[in-house]
Amino acid sequence: MSVHISFETPQDVQEQVYEMIKIIGKDGRGRLKKGSNEVTKSAERGTAQMIVMAENVNPGELLAHIPMICKEKEIPYIYVEDQSYLAEAAGMSTGTKTAAIAVMQVDKEGLDRFNEVKGHFESLSA
Repeated sequence: MSVHISFETPQDVQEQVYEMIKIIGKDGRGRLKKGSNEVTKSAERGTAQMIVMAENVNPGELLAHIPMICKEKEIPYIYVEDQSYLAEAAGMSTGTKTAAIAVMQVDKEGLDRFNEVKGHFESLSA
């Protein structure tokens, strides 16, 4: 397990996370911030609603600080296996990777899925 991972996310929960990202980011209207720098900024400012990090980031230290910031700012965070699949779910071009995504805004359409994933974070990180 990499240094930035503080709990295991079951496969079925990861699928729900990918679906949530697809729903929230479907029209690319700035509801998601992509990449470790953007995610770090939104976490430090406390503006992120949730952080999603890929497990297969190399080096893992790239994201090691994000869970600590999230705990301090009380921002839920969760892990998915693959950077490429995370980027694809976020609507980025094929072949692109992203280490992390910050969910900035959730509208009615994605709220149920968001709350479901947030509930998983609370039980997994306890």
